[in-house]
Amino acid sequence: MRIIGIESTAHTLGIGIFDSKKGVLSNEIARYQPTGGGILPRDAADSHSRNFPGLLESSLYKAGTRLSDIDAVAVAQGPGIGAPLSFGVSMARFLSSYLDVPIVGVNHPYAHVKIAEYFGHAKRPIVIYVSGGNTQILFENSEGFYDVLGETLDMGLGNLCDVFLREAGEKEAHGSKLNQMAKGGKYVRMPYVVKGLNISYSGLFTHAKRMLGKYPLNDIAYSLMETSFAMTVEIAERAFHMKDAKCFLACGGVAQDPRLKEMLSLVAKENNAQWYVAPNEYNGDNGAMIAYAGYLMQEKYGFFDMKDILPYPDYRIDRMKALLEKAGKI
Repeated sequence: MRIIGIESTAHTLGIGIFDSKKGVLSNEIARYQPTGGGILPRDAADSHSRNFPGLLESSLYKAGTRLSDIDAVAVAQGPGIGAPLSFGVSMARFLSSYLDVPIVGVNHPYAHVKIAEYFGHAKRPIVIYVSGGNTQILFENSEGFYDVLGETLDMGLGNLCDVFLREAGEKEAHGSKLNQMAKGGKYVRMPYVVKGLNISYSGLFTHAKRMLGKYPLNDIAYSLMETSFAMTVEIAERAFHMKDAKCFLACGGVAQDPRLKEMLSLVAKENNAQWYVAPNEYNGDNGAMIAYAGYLMQEKYGFFDMKDILPYPDYRIDRMKALLEKAGKI
């Protein structure tokens, strides 16, 4: 089976193609970059609409395939930002109808987890899912669905980094910028908020913002990274022991950060555990992960009726079972 995946939940438009025998054939992305401030939903959707034709052509070319060779369409149904998310769902519905091929809806976090498992060959790991809008500790239950063991009570880890960078005057807020800004920095004490298996970043952000102009910028950036990453790794380690797990897996856009990877490797070593992370190309939002997750979904639950392919901005990973039940898949 050759399946095309469409990702458009936020600022990234991704189109990827997965072949059940050959693996990932292509993974093309185009990013909407706001000029100062956060994502403007309508502008993001407009950017995706401009980039879609060229990105589709590029993805097909890289895969060495034709549109007529596509057997199915997969699309991220959420969670995400309304306007760009709705655009991707509409394009997926159009392609499915135009090509007369079946369609499957995918939960975005589920796709992050599955593509990381695909490259890491991890078996029931403690999942550290860290992205712009989401920060969660996940574990697969006996039914094959993911339970949220712990999560942020306010902002996602990626969002924390982005909003701090904007406060610090960076026009292009991205986690790699924070890493560069932190070089040579020294640790300054910051709020450390862990509540059982949950964490809170908003107080940390407020404190870091108030420090601007009072401490060297690299000290603030370094301290913000060290504190937020340590909080995240701590709740992952707690979940590891609670579930008597055997390994860790990191996924999502922030999983590309080298310092976070280093912390996870140290925690895994201390617990005599393995840890896994996908190649950076597949940790940021991308279409290949949607295509692969769509392949897994149709193998287990079949394809969807078109009426069930709708955007769900608040589609948490622990709502997958309920949505599949509603669609009559289980």
